[in-house]
Amino acid sequence: MRADAQTEAEVMNAVKQCFAAFAKRDLNAMLTFFAPDPDVVVIGTGRDEKGIGIAQIRAIFKRAFSQFNEASFDFGWHSVSVAGPFAWLATDIILHVKASDREISRQIRLTGVMERRGDRWLILQSHDSVADRDQVDGEAFPRK
Repeated sequence: MRADAQTEAEVMNAVKQCFAAFAKRDLNAMLTFFAPDPDVVVIGTGRDEKGIGIAQIRAIFKRAFSQFNEASFDFGWHSVSVAGPFAWLATDIILHVKASDREISRQIRLTGVMERRGDRWLILQSHDSVADRDQVDGEAFPRK
């Protein structure tokens, strides 16, 4: 069921705060937004960016932090639904990164599952993706 306005705002606020901690390269702050469960999952846009459990997730983000100087995010469209203490979301995000040799702006699609624990929404599963550049609008599959 679609989340009410308050729940939607709480979930999106938690996601935005997590991404703000990422932009500051504050790993400890960022990890407080993830459930401390052994089966918490993060899938990034890189082929090898899959982590289960906080130790693997920590390694993914630690590597990412070493590869940029500055980062910022612009959030766009989003959808938040809820059932009991669980919420699932989808959102478009524009990632802006400055590395030593380049600047990148790329649209990221984020989907995730969160659980309310006490007064906080914690990430149980997060999946970032990038649209296939070989697939044109209106087509179901890439041409190449």
